[in-house]
Amino acid sequence: MRILVLAGGLSPERNVSLSSGAMVCEALRKRGHQVALMDLFFGLDGAASGRALYAAPVPDSFKRVAREAPDLEEVKARRGGDSRSAIGPGVFETCAEADVVYLALHGACGEDGRIQAALDLLGVPYTGSGCLGSALAMDKDLTKQLVAGKVKTPQWETVTVTEDIIEELMGRVKPPVVVKPISSGSSIGVYIAKNKAELKQALEESAKLGGRTVIEQYIQGREIQVAVLDGKALPSIEIIPKSGFYDYANKYQPGAASEVCPARIPAEWEKAVGSAALTVFRTLGLSVYARADFIVTSDGTPYFLEINTLPGMTPTSLVPQEAAAAGINYGNLCDTIIQKSLEARKEGL
Repeated sequence: MRILVLAGGLSPERNVSLSSGAMVCEALRKRGHQVALMDLFFGLDGAASGRALYAAPVPDSFKRVAREAPDLEEVKARRGGDSRSAIGPGVFETCAEADVVYLALHGACGEDGRIQAALDLLGVPYTGSGCLGSALAMDKDLTKQLVAGKVKTPQWETVTVTEDIIEELMGRVKPPVVVKPISSGSSIGVYIAKNKAELKQALEESAKLGGRTVIEQYIQGREIQVAVLDGKALPSIEIIPKSGFYDYANKYQPGAASEVCPARIPAEWEKAVGSAALTVFRTLGLSVYARADFIVTSDGTPYFLEINTLPGMTPTSLVPQEAAAAGINYGNLCDTIIQKSLEARKEGL
């Protein structure tokens, strides 16, 4: 099969995406597919094309995720020119030549439904959920509105944080709370504010990021995540950071967090969290695969936080670990995602 892996893009999660794409590309090549890896933002700018693209080696630099998120202005400067497009030259033309596009994109540059919609219009099949489900899941506020009442979720409010409303928020928001962007992943821009001083800092940083912000009740408990693959919940995984919380650095630096899979939780907890993940997945109209994040309290109650429609496939990512616990190795996981995605596109999902 001729497969184009799209990664990179112009997102704070760019480096994570390149690592995911590199791993997927190599795994699929080992399984006998013709596979090319393309950066969504740079496209064919300075890259090989045609057959050469499918034979190009995967850069070793893509496989490592730096401790800090990338400087997107520096990334833009590297492409040069004055184009305002987030899509590099030749991307869609190359997509159209592939049998399927494997989306290894993360964040607002590829997980929010816009690339999915463009590929739908081009008639090009791609991996993961469709455009509508992707867009809904990317918006944490809309997701919560849709699933509230079906699963437990922390209380929340959504605000556009600007300098002129910080004092008003400081007066009425009671820590501890979690402050996070409405449509970002990899814990970028996420703050746990346990007192007023930390709340002020979190709000000030949110104002710098701009856009809408979710202020969410802080729930004390164990961080349990559950992947859904082909309509079934995989074994859960528990995240135990060695310091702080599961932020960007702790997610992608090997050894920064203990990841226990299957999670050492009672069978009834496992059933409850798996059922909640499937409920969210189905409510949003998702397909193929996703990963849902929960906090499980001491009485076994799962509180849903968010769901990721293009979860990471890096060496430290969680979905491959959960799949392995279910007897599915990395290469088989990638192939399963492709086959189930082709079925979903045929069914209009």
